[in-house]
Amino acid sequence: MIRPAHNDDAAAIHTIYAPSVTDSATTFETVLPSVATMRERISTRLQHYPWLVWDEDGEVLAYAYAGRFRDRAAYDWIAETSIYVHHQTQRRGIARRLYTTLLDVMRLQGINQAIGAITLPGTASVAMHEAMGFTATGVWRQCGYKLGQWWDVGMWQKELQVAQTPPSPVIPFPQLLASTEGRALLS
Repeated sequence: MIRPAHNDDAAAIHTIYAPSVTDSATTFETVLPSVATMRERISTRLQHYPWLVWDEDGEVLAYAYAGRFRDRAAYDWIAETSIYVHHQTQRRGIARRLYTTLLDVMRLQGINQAIGAITLPGTASVAMHEAMGFTATGVWRQCGYKLGQWWDVGMWQKELQVAQTPPSPVIPFPQLLASTEGRALLS
């Protein structure tokens, strides 16, 4: 089941995220944040953007979220996305289904563009993004140093809907959840 994350998911999310911090360059975070920090991140992000989890019988196996791309107001209609799947449940189609729902929620919010930042080579992540219609838009060369080496980051972009002129304000995630469309998507 796909549902919005809540603060009680912080420990499970921490467990899923930990190997990406400690054992890989998937994220450029170099110090594993605490469960309390993850709880705060969930709470803060959910004030405006979606944070979704894949829940099987009360166990969180994956999570995906959107977040602000840049601080300037003109960027309100573009968001960066992230997804993490527990290493023991990869290759089951969870990522694709969860990410599809995340993008659908973002579209309903009025977000026009999704951005995926992938540490290269990131073969599996690149393949998933491209299969979902994302297009490579550039590479930031040697922009992160982790695990004793420099890493490139590729940027992938997907148009979620045609931008309107002038645009309507983006609907905050809690407001979307209160709508009929939002409830239908996540029920």
